Amino acid sequence: MVAGGLVVGLALTACAASDRDTGGDDDGATDGGRDTFIFAASGDPSSLDPAFASDGETFRVARQIFEGLVGVEPGTADPAPLLAESWDVSDDGLEYTFTLKEGVTFHDGTAFDGDAVCANFERWNNFTGVLQSESLSYYWQKVNGGFASSDVESLNGTGKYESCEAPDAGTAVVHLRSPLPELVSALSLPAFAMQSPTALEKYDADGVTGDGEAPVLPEYATGHPTGTGPFVFESWSPGEEVVLSAYEDYWGEQGQVRRIVFPIISDATARRQALQAGDIDGYDLVGPADVVALEEAGFQIVNREPFNVLYLGMNQGNPDLADLRVRQAIAHAINKEALVAQTLPEGTEVATNFVPPSVAGWNADVATYDYDPDKARALLAEAGRSALTIDFNYPTNVSRPYMPTPEQVFTAIEADLEAVGITVNAVPDPWNPEYLDRIQGGADHGLHLLGWTGDYNDTYNFIGVFFGGTSNEWGFDNPELFAAINDARYVADLDAQTEAYEAANAAILDFLPGVPLAHPVPSLAFKADVRGYPASPVQDEVYNVITLGD
Repeated sequence: MVAGGLVVGLALTACAASDRDTGGDDDGATDGGRDTFIFAASGDPSSLDPAFASDGETFRVARQIFEGLVGVEPGTADPAPLLAESWDVSDDGLEYTFTLKEGVTFHDGTAFDGDAVCANFERWNNFTGVLQSESLSYYWQKVNGGFASSDVESLNGTGKYESCEAPDAGTAVVHLRSPLPELVSALSLPAFAMQSPTALEKYDADGVTGDGEAPVLPEYATGHPTGTGPFVFESWSPGEEVVLSAYEDYWGEQGQVRRIVFPIISDATARRQALQAGDIDGYDLVGPADVVALEEAGFQIVNREPFNVLYLGMNQGNPDLADLRVRQAIAHAINKEALVAQTLPEGTEVATNFVPPSVAGWNADVATYDYDPDKARALLAEAGRSALTIDFNYPTNVSRPYMPTPEQVFTAIEADLEAVGITVNAVPDPWNPEYLDRIQGGADHGLHLLGWTGDYNDTYNFIGVFFGGTSNEWGFDNPELFAAINDARYVADLDAQTEAYEAANAAILDFLPGVPLAHPVPSLAFKADVRGYPASPVQDEVYNVITLGD
């Protein structure tokens, strides 16, 4: 698979070069510079309809085409006005009144107004059949909790959303059945971007066939995505590239970039080589080992603020790991500071919570299990496990923002564990599909490395994903902990909710289902003449603000 990706990637650099050659003064570049921005993607989008997606490559493209009611403050994960200029929330948390930006049109000329907002909410809530598969409507299910109607009892009429009304063109009012404090933050997700009701109907956007494991997307999701963003869809050649062009009637500042090309280069080495050859302007997920070499060669390294967590999971389906003293011993055995310094990018923070410090609900007073090999040995002896042997699962052939060097992290932790008498049985698996299937699909695993990059600024988006209920990954049933996390999610008063999340984070670290290790810094690399790249911790990066040199 990697070799095949390398061949495709190298072949595409030539394609990318020819795309770039069409730029320059001859095709209308402003300020004498280029007007085509070429950013290497690591894979195809899963869909051009962001309502049916949850992956980063889809969202990278979607953010250029679509906009939501809510955006984020530049450089942060905090919600900010976008297509909604402001909003008011009723005291009971059940009514959200959005005041909409005027003079905005979708790419097909359809007016963006209150009716368009309500059409989108009603669309999400009325998905039926295959559209309710988690692989398609993942975020509506996770945030709203259900649909207007479903054959699945847990999803049937159980959602928070009740209705939407448009009292006038500039207003949309969303009514909820019960409070959902994370709603505004969640609306910054591309999955909840506004789409043209006209185009959705014209191109049969909801006409998905097949099943959840192998959905067959309709014409809209493969060739006619229609939003209000600064760029319009031009073409998608699966396995090769996605091309966008400037929307001439964009309500905001269009900027210098008039064309975007996303060549698909699946291999990380091939992406680096394409940048070094001058065939692309930039790429994401730069390996820590490449950062220094690229900087020394004159390329720019741009770091995102970390909005993620790398952790060591401990599957309590393993009887040894069901003993809290063993879990505590493992936590005390790990030298997190050395781990970060030796294996992760510069600027990475040591983690103490399963949420990053920028998220409300992070708790400075949780149990931290500082590096103490002697205490680790004593706890193992107390538990009668001084000669413990344990499986340690880790992924290969992958680099994730929260886990750029999994094999190096494994090696460092393995040495720490063996230093306190724990014998490690290494169990490596390729990331796709074996590793996630093993960790999340069954009980056949012990210690494991995994992590998460937050979708929006809300504590539940981290700890609820991990510990909101029973799961194969963690192998425990703790109704009290589950209740603490899920009850905190729906506390309408934000100060009270923050306190509830702080208490939940403390309870998690007392119970210790795993060890939060670090908040790694994700890096991007660019040519020297790329200016103003809007690095965002939640990857809310729209390219109309970029400028390019000659």
